[in-house]
Amino acid sequence: MNTQNIWMRPKTAVLAVALALGLGGLGLAAANRAWSDNPPATLKLADASEGPSRTGFAPVVKKVLPAVVNISSSKVVKTPTAFHGQIPDELRQFFGDSSQGRRGIEREPQEQREQGLGSGVIVSPEGYILTNNHVVDEATDVKVTLSDKREFKARVIGADPKTDIAVLKIDASALPSIVIGDSSKIQIGDYALAVGNPFGVGKTVTMGIVSATGRTNLGIEAYEDFIQTDAPINPGNSGGALINDRGELVGINTAILSHGSEGNQGIGFAVPVNLARTVMDQILKNGKVTRAYLGIVPQDVTPAMAKAFGEKEPHGALVGDVSPDSPAQRSGLLKGDIILELNGKPVEDANQLRMTISMMSPDAAVTLKVFRAGAERQVAVKLAELPVKEASVRSEPAGAKSVLSGVAVEDVDAQTARQLGLPANTAGVVVTKISPSSPAVDSGLRRGDVIQEVNRQPVKNTSDFERAMRDSKDQTLLLVNRQGSTLYVAV
Repeated sequence: MNTQNIWMRPKTAVLAVALALGLGGLGLAAANRAWSDNPPATLKLADASEGPSRTGFAPVVKKVLPAVVNISSSKVVKTPTAFHGQIPDELRQFFGDSSQGRRGIEREPQEQREQGLGSGVIVSPEGYILTNNHVVDEATDVKVTLSDKREFKARVIGADPKTDIAVLKIDASALPSIVIGDSSKIQIGDYALAVGNPFGVGKTVTMGIVSATGRTNLGIEAYEDFIQTDAPINPGNSGGALINDRGELVGINTAILSHGSEGNQGIGFAVPVNLARTVMDQILKNGKVTRAYLGIVPQDVTPAMAKAFGEKEPHGALVGDVSPDSPAQRSGLLKGDIILELNGKPVEDANQLRMTISMMSPDAAVTLKVFRAGAERQVAVKLAELPVKEASVRSEPAGAKSVLSGVAVEDVDAQTARQLGLPANTAGVVVTKISPSSPAVDSGLRRGDVIQEVNRQPVKNTSDFERAMRDSKDQTLLLVNRQGSTLYVAV
């Protein structure tokens, strides 16, 4: 299946109008003649003086439209220079034999200007605007056009690529601004209206429902907690408003999922306004976004994994690894702990924990309820600021494993450890081959993974591994070291 995330970049729109004519027109003509021959005795026509009787969203849209703006941006890009110097042997096949010994053509880099279109939402009468980072990323000029056709040059106050949120400012006052809602209160099935500038055709409103909330693991952003909607969203809608039936802003339209096409397929995503507002507040207050840091690699708890750890229900976040000298290590959190609650609120999965921590103050003190060795305990942790080098670390999802038939392993020696980027004294067995027919292929086990534990027992070599697998019955728990981080997999 060729599924890809399509960023909402402007494309040239081609509008086609189809006109269908058929025999049904004869019936219509006959009906018209009958109407003329026998008109109704009385006709009740709408009286404009009676006022509007519509039950649609026109009043809501009328209130919101002035707060949604069009954004055009431009940036200068340089085309690569041609190869200069002797053409290497490995490249000659692309130039033909006659190119041997010739020098490449040297020319100056060429500059060209790229144009982009998107949308934004006025969130303050003083001219602050929320939009997507990718709408203004690396732009040299940003122009905002209001509903009354006024144009302003905008400044990018700050941006957060990890959530794709940017804050702009225009020099204007007394502007119409949108009412900011509470995205935590939206429910699946609620009405959703998307307002923006799709394909650059002009201000457009589309309607749908909230299809899902808390969408994650899409590979769109580093931090994902998307609202999914079937309200048609297309290129150019980026940065526009997703509103509820009361006209309150609940999300910033960001991306669509498409099967190879460039238009709407009924699966659109918006950044929840609560997350966008937190990012905006930090940018306006600190000039940047800082995130709290716990220092673990969290994993979702599958039913098989819950059974392996002695938990009744597959909920919470499993601690797959603990970073050295991190708040988690200093508080005593251990690999294999299952975090059930954070400050008294249930932890549903790894992403929820990660998102909640990231939105906290870096010096916050939190209390975790942890399941360890069959018992629950409270662990107090003082968070820290997320180190820059850790900013791109993503949670590794835990995939349920089946039997390890078709998996070949070897001892890890010093040379193998260095090739894998691990310390020379790393112990365990490295996965060297996985048969295409092995159930491990679907489970996510990879070549290069180092298995270090089987059912909580250390594995130092292939003999330990084979012995542990012989003793294993219908439930096996592996601790895998993958590129320096460990994670559990249930088999």
